[in-house]
Amino acid sequence: MIIAAAQFTARPCDIEANAARMAAFVTEAGERGAALVVFAELAVTGYELDAIVAAGDGLLLDAGDPRLAPVREACRAAGVAAVVNGPGRAAGGPTISSFVYGPDGAPLARYDKVHVTETERAAGFVPGAGEGRFTLDGVGFGHVICYDAHFPECAARAAADGCRVLVASSLYGRGGGARERMEIFPALARDNGLHVLLANHYGPSGPYDACGLSAVWAPDGSVLAEGPDAGEGLVTAELSLS
Repeated sequence: MIIAAAQFTARPCDIEANAARMAAFVTEAGERGAALVVFAELAVTGYELDAIVAAGDGLLLDAGDPRLAPVREACRAAGVAAVVNGPGRAAGGPTISSFVYGPDGAPLARYDKVHVTETERAAGFVPGAGEGRFTLDGVGFGHVICYDAHFPECAARAAADGCRVLVASSLYGRGGGARERMEIFPALARDNGLHVLLANHYGPSGPYDACGLSAVWAPDGSVLAEGPDAGEGLVTAELSLS
């Protein structure tokens, strides 16, 4: 199985423009033989916490939102599944959510970030509950969203549930963030026997300058593929799942 991480610079709060970029990446992923493409944390809007909350319901999403139709249609046309992260609509308040679409464009799962940061909580975002597991071609997948990855029990639960791959939609900035990703994700792979994919932003997003470097690690913690720290693009890796 080939999986892909897409890194790009999101246009702030422009769902339609960002969805169009995502749809193009889904198409490219299909051309490169990928079964799944994963996008960064809040890639649909950029990491614009205050603007998202200030917009009320205007920038919140659910899986069937018509503004995400280009992504769903691209999944269907290319036969590729996608993990699309954006601000979710929930009864308790806005969430940071991954919407998973299958290769037919239909919703497969939703995962809401469990470990929201103090900054996200102060802005008005609420933590989710549940694991959002999904299966693709017989392979089990688990989620983390950025800060979730700093809690090793998240990956441990995914492995205990029979997942083979952990996907992370994240935002790591230059400097300390780039160093953190090199410490955290290989350890999650190695300690839990998982393939781990990181989809990170590239360039400015909210208050951050994201470092790119989206990557895929093997279950022994070795790097299977890594994107650049300067530029947008698709990072693909073929997993050995036998």
